[in-house]
Amino acid sequence: MTYSRLHFLFVNIGHFLDHFFMLVFATVAALTLATQWGMSYGELIPYATPGFIAFGMFALPAGWLADKWSRHAMMALFFIGIGACSILTALATTPLHMGIALFSMGFFAAIYHPVAIPLVIEGTTGGKTGMPIAVNGVFGNLGVASAALITGFMIDNAGWREAFVWPGIFSIILGLVYIWLMTKMPQTAKAPARKKSSKTTRSYQGVPLIRIFAIILMTTALGGIIFQSTTFALPKVFDERLDALALSATLVGLYAFLVFALAALAQLVVGYLLDRHSARSVFIGVAALQATFFAIMPGLTDWAALIVAVAFMLAVFGQIPINDVLVGRLTTSEWRSRVFACRYIVTFSALAASIPMIAWIHANWGFDRLFMLLAVVALCILLAVLMLPRAIPARTQAAAAE
Repeated sequence: MTYSRLHFLFVNIGHFLDHFFMLVFATVAALTLATQWGMSYGELIPYATPGFIAFGMFALPAGWLADKWSRHAMMALFFIGIGACSILTALATTPLHMGIALFSMGFFAAIYHPVAIPLVIEGTTGGKTGMPIAVNGVFGNLGVASAALITGFMIDNAGWREAFVWPGIFSIILGLVYIWLMTKMPQTAKAPARKKSSKTTRSYQGVPLIRIFAIILMTTALGGIIFQSTTFALPKVFDERLDALALSATLVGLYAFLVFALAALAQLVVGYLLDRHSARSVFIGVAALQATFFAIMPGLTDWAALIVAVAFMLAVFGQIPINDVLVGRLTTSEWRSRVFACRYIVTFSALAASIPMIAWIHANWGFDRLFMLLAVVALCILLAVLMLPRAIPARTQAAAAE
């Protein structure tokens, strides 16, 4: 295996861990902690909000530091820092302690996206960014899936604290191995040549470019609400609606894992399509599917709920690489981490806002109302995407920027 492929593997595992760590608490809260601490689900999950606020708040400083210092050093800091914070989270004894621990975890989790996605783009050849970003996205979504599965298994067989400790130890070890790899990697592999942006050609400048970025940020925010609402709440949705199928925490986690894992494959399909078709056309199809299946979900239980959950998660995960590809095609390398950081500030701010929204809607109306709201949000995404230009800068133009 070449150094570049090995590095790509580490970056992908980092994406797995980033989403895994941020969703361990969601399963712990849904399946055991609310009972142990004598709180309702709606009362407990707002304590996850500080972690997602940090997830967004520190993305821009992380992107700036990566551009000015070293993306590889920031990746090492991510692995070790988030692993240590996960271990510390296992020591929480009150909701306040948990909120503080999750905030610290979000601080290090914020490093990943503005640092790693540019590393993925810089490792591509011929401007074909769709599939590499999609593969990276699959690893992130497998982290989402595995959070429910592994945490549910740990709850049944060891306890919720171990669900934080052992992944934390693994991440620290991985960080140390990553540092060792960086000392062995040839310098040319670590720092791909960058050309000045003055030589870059653009299909869009000025007001049209601003309009594209405004649409990207709007769909990013709305997509963040959908992503967080589905990935965070799905274990609880299955706990309530799969009465005939999920009889233990492990089974709830298993069904959530299967749904997320199957849905992750959508990113590969979307990545393939993005390298061959208009991003606008692909985006329209994905948004339409989201709206359709969210509208179908209210009232469903057992197998019907499980099948429709697979369908809407395919569309939710399918949206993720689209905005990343658009940003990658429209930015130059020396600005890319900061632009991605801005995008992820919007994403994770939406994620943070979604937590209290989920708690409020679940406490007052239940999940049927949540899915109705998500159908409306998906329709708003569809309307925004229809305002994109029919042609976005091609791969060759984006590649010229490198």
